[in-house]
Amino acid sequence: MPVDIDKINAQIEEKSSIIEPLLSEASKAVIGQRYMLERMLIAILCDGHILLEGVPGLAKTTAVTALSQAIKADFRRIQFTPDLLPADLTGTQIYRQSDGQFYTRKGPVFANIILADEINRAPAKVQSALLEAMQEKQVTIGDETYQLPQPFLVLATQNPIEQEGTYPLPEAQLDRFMLKISVGYPTKEQERQILDLKTNPKAAEAINSVISPDSIFQLREVISQIYIDQKVKDYIVEVVHTTRHPSVINADLASLINFGSSPRATIALALAARAQAFLKGRGYVTPQDVKTIGMDVLRHRIIVSYEAEAQEITSEDVVKMIFDNVEVP
Repeated sequence: MPVDIDKINAQIEEKSSIIEPLLSEASKAVIGQRYMLERMLIAILCDGHILLEGVPGLAKTTAVTALSQAIKADFRRIQFTPDLLPADLTGTQIYRQSDGQFYTRKGPVFANIILADEINRAPAKVQSALLEAMQEKQVTIGDETYQLPQPFLVLATQNPIEQEGTYPLPEAQLDRFMLKISVGYPTKEQERQILDLKTNPKAAEAINSVISPDSIFQLREVISQIYIDQKVKDYIVEVVHTTRHPSVINADLASLINFGSSPRATIALALAARAQAFLKGRGYVTPQDVKTIGMDVLRHRIIVSYEAEAQEITSEDVVKMIFDNVEVP
């Protein structure tokens, strides 16, 4: 059945008009982090989770809070610490002496948007509890399993420079994050604006709710109709396949990778490329959309070798090499 690109384009152009007001509202509290806000929005539109990595003070927490306010979603912040227990996250059963029955007290994970602040400070048991919530969209308390509210998204932050008292995220949990964003410092001009905003309480503007969670489902339905040509699909598969078999395109690259990306990366790359096209107001995906979002999808899904570490080559460097070597359709 032929695809009517013009019809899809018209629909995308109409629905994507909400993106700019949404980002504008979030930008009232966050200056100079447009890239981070766009990536967070892509994760929300794709029903994926996102990991924000950056040094303290770069507005990671503020950005998540602002975006949740603009979406009018139920938001909870959970500060991860070494003494956190799974029950502090998911909830627990409490004995009621008056009638001799147990009743369930649900934890903060029962919300639409969860900010897992400094996620790598939580021990393995807590991370496992969060893993079930992220993957299955449900939690188990006692003998009962409870579905989480929809939409459900985990936006986690971690500090890359301070490793004392932290528990590195296992590869299985990292793979559950659709995107991993490296948050950088603002420019000098942006920092000057931040100074004006934060030192003058009257300058702060209230963030208005632009869309509701129900609107998120409608946008997801529209994004699912964005056209991906067979050649672009082949390109996505080729990129991910190359992370596992790099010697096919470059013999030197093979010595730099221990483990490549799973099929989950292929799915995430296609979904994120669609959302990227939506942000640009297009009804079709181009190879450039794949390249634009590819780093954030793949950087945490490639494990480099000891040889790469010895040469100070990171997974980001490897992803760049792969995109430079895979033929673009």
